[in-house]
Amino acid sequence: MADIHSSLMPFLRMLPPEASHRLAISALKWGLGPRDRSPDDPVLATSVWGLDFRNPVGLAAGFDKGAEVPDAMMAAGFGFAEAGTVTPLPQPGNARPRLFRLSADQAVINRFGFNSDGLEPFVRRISQRRRGAGPFGANIGRNKSSSNGAADYETCIEAVTPHVDFIVINISSPNTPGLRAMQEPEALSRLLASAVAARNRAAAGCGRQPPLVTKISPDLAGNELEELADVALDAGVDGLTVVNTTVARPGGMSDPGRHEAGGLSGAPLFPMAIDAVGRVYGRTQGRIPIIGSGGIASGAEAYTMIRAGASLIQFYTAMVFHGPGLVRQIKSDLARHLQRDGFAAVADAVGTDAGRKRPPARPDAPRPEEASGTRIPVPAFAGAVAAHYPGEGAEAHP
Repeated sequence: MADIHSSLMPFLRMLPPEASHRLAISALKWGLGPRDRSPDDPVLATSVWGLDFRNPVGLAAGFDKGAEVPDAMMAAGFGFAEAGTVTPLPQPGNARPRLFRLSADQAVINRFGFNSDGLEPFVRRISQRRRGAGPFGANIGRNKSSSNGAADYETCIEAVTPHVDFIVINISSPNTPGLRAMQEPEALSRLLASAVAARNRAAAGCGRQPPLVTKISPDLAGNELEELADVALDAGVDGLTVVNTTVARPGGMSDPGRHEAGGLSGAPLFPMAIDAVGRVYGRTQGRIPIIGSGGIASGAEAYTMIRAGASLIQFYTAMVFHGPGLVRQIKSDLARHLQRDGFAAVADAVGTDAGRKRPPARPDAPRPEEASGTRIPVPAFAGAVAAHYPGEGAEAHP
């Protein structure tokens, strides 16, 4: 069934990007989405924050902004799903057009600006979900017109806590004025302290304490990434999503749409994401789980992200070009890479390219020179951009 849906992708790409996206959401709501009925390979099962994931491959925020189809996407094979970004009050976002396919670069630029129906319909939908499909998270943000961003995050946290398995605090979208300023260490420390307090208040009333995750930008300069990781650890946040979209335009891009303003996702982001995941894992030494996100389009890239330090991975943009059948393919290839290198479980591979000592190999695991398939080299973090896109560096986006 997934192959049938993937075959429809050329038709969907004939439509304007936002119309195509809306049609896909509608089809999923009507029960017309793909279903992956194949059992996941046991090597893919993992546990993070005390939550059980049948596989570590998740749907990134942005696809299902209003929490309309999270369970349909998990039926398509994702091990977990994240909906949002949701803001306390409804807001239309930025003017259209605001979503651009860059087919030549296998990338997307968006400048949505947190378009959201607001908390009321979002919470109504997630409160009516039947649990059991897999862990579900809410990605939360502030209203563009808000004068108190911290209060917006508190409002969202208190509203969604009874109904979700984890909460992602989005402070890194490039499309809301002033939002990224909340990543400055002192401002972030205050924000995260208030967020943790809000989560704890809500948890006391409902008996659920979902982990808090902070989503960070790939565009931090110098040692700001490491400083942000330190702040998150000190604040008692439970995880980091690394990374959001970028305002940079990496060298080697050729699509005419690359000069559109907004956040870039897709293949050109992958080297930046790998570098950031490796640096954050190196700084935190595994004390805080990382959700790796940014440009993943294959099982080999998912595996690279995990070895860099991600306990879980997410993608969305690659489906625009490869269809929903990609979910199954990524899982299959990821399992093959894990087994080829002798890992008994996903958790055993996390951070092994960032200095973590790997567990003993399974006794029945083949030696690398005996493993079937082509070995895909894992780029070193310092040279990730050169390894993935040789020749050119990044250029700043105006």
